[in-house]
Amino acid sequence: MLAEHVETLVVGGGQAGLVMSDMLSRRGKPHLVLERGRIGERWRSERWDGLRFQFPNWSVRLPDCPFRHTDPDGFATSGEIVQYLDGYATQIGTPIRCGVTVTALRRNGSGTDYLVETSAGSIRATNVVIATGPYQRAVFPDLPLADCGVFQVHASAYKRPEQLPAGAVLIVGSGASGAQIAEELTRAGRPVYLSVGRHKRMPRRYRGHDLIWWLAAMGLDQTPVEARGPDATLPLITGAYGGHTIDFRAFAAQGITLLGRLQSIRDGVLHFADDLGESLAYGDAAYGVFLDRVDNWVEQHARKLPAEPTARAKHADPPCVSTPMRRLDMRGVGLGSIIWATGYNFDFGWIDLPVLDAHGKPRHDRGIASLPGIYFLGLPWLSKMNSSFLSGVADDAARLVDCIRPAGE
Repeated sequence: MLAEHVETLVVGGGQAGLVMSDMLSRRGKPHLVLERGRIGERWRSERWDGLRFQFPNWSVRLPDCPFRHTDPDGFATSGEIVQYLDGYATQIGTPIRCGVTVTALRRNGSGTDYLVETSAGSIRATNVVIATGPYQRAVFPDLPLADCGVFQVHASAYKRPEQLPAGAVLIVGSGASGAQIAEELTRAGRPVYLSVGRHKRMPRRYRGHDLIWWLAAMGLDQTPVEARGPDATLPLITGAYGGHTIDFRAFAAQGITLLGRLQSIRDGVLHFADDLGESLAYGDAAYGVFLDRVDNWVEQHARKLPAEPTARAKHADPPCVSTPMRRLDMRGVGLGSIIWATGYNFDFGWIDLPVLDAHGKPRHDRGIASLPGIYFLGLPWLSKMNSSFLSGVADDAARLVDCIRPAGE
């Protein structure tokens, strides 16, 4: 039986895949989108109930599809983002098959196109756009996790405080997810321990504008990938509880116990590195540099924006910072749960083509792989800072659509 043939196959039905479909349709290019679950599946099943999007409502936009809201400076729930993506897919009439998992991508026998194996059969494609996003495989540390003797869950599977057994909670990882979950659990009355790593904290709002406004006004969101620099640490921001600047010292004032990096687990005791002060100092430095950059821009452009000296006020070091804990006896503190907010890695094991490096990361030039007809979309820093922003992915899709080969080439 001959495999079905499509000119362009898009793998992934999230915002990147949908925008690519939109750009292809605008150019009259035949295509098909495959999605392993439902449209925006990760927004549906790999987010917790109380999550708030990190970008303000006014900045949420896909091509010719306004995001309807009542508060431009508010922050959407994951359910509202799902509704938005569903509406966008309907508006553009994307040809999508949901519930179809791609299991292999390889060269077709003819060598002129590609064979894509799926849970619903084989498809031959002239072009394949891989738009599965960066959050593919949950990462856990290389530690004897089975010996912990407490409930454990990755942040991608955490849903709500009631999901956890009674007792204190340790959150390992202080990125956006770890910070939001720590606040949620503290407000729910749980004793919370937060293992803090290196981070770049940023102001939620400064001198009358949101961080995302400043990134656009100063052109930082258009920073090309070659100007990124070696530090890949992600900015730390939150949209929870109306959106506010994250300061871990303020977290400590709310009752959260801060710890350094988790190093080992032995005999029911967790051991932490003596690097908490260093991590906080790194976050403070990034924060100060950004405020300086904004202040310089305001002065250079003669903008009449109110100064905000209180933004530079520093909380005093709490006891857990001045005298950091290096050991935590799980039974002694009544630890009932560990949440691993330790990030994600790529999972491109289904790609049987020489387009990945030794670590399984995609090799590409602004989304264009070395093999003709293979493209990546929606990855962080694909071509510039905002490549993975919901409002920035369309620029990359519009550029890549010009490279799509007609069938038979």
